[in-house]
Amino acid sequence: MQPVTEALTHPTREQLELGRVLHALSDPVRLKIVCSLASEGECPMGRIEVPVSKSTCTHHFKVLREAGVLTQRQVGTARMNTLRREDLDARFPGLLDTVLRAAPGD
Repeated sequence: MQPVTEALTHPTREQLELGRVLHALSDPVRLKIVCSLASEGECPMGRIEVPVSKSTCTHHFKVLREAGVLTQRQVGTARMNTLRREDLDARFPGLLDTVLRAAPGD
């Protein structure tokens, strides 16, 4: 019997809402995830070090995906994550760069 996996839905570029994106970026853990993706590119969830449990980390990635900040794709048992920079820049010019510049460093 194969495990049941959640369908990965992503909003289209036109469906991105500023309020949802800002909410997703307002959490320090999610902001750390976004900063990591901005510097490293595509990577699996487990490669980004965050100070929370695995289930909490999964929640943060879901919030970012549903807001349209990142895209996820299933590769075997791993979910690969990519920042949706092009879509965010097209919809909200300069927002992502401004947030990344203002983010606290490690």
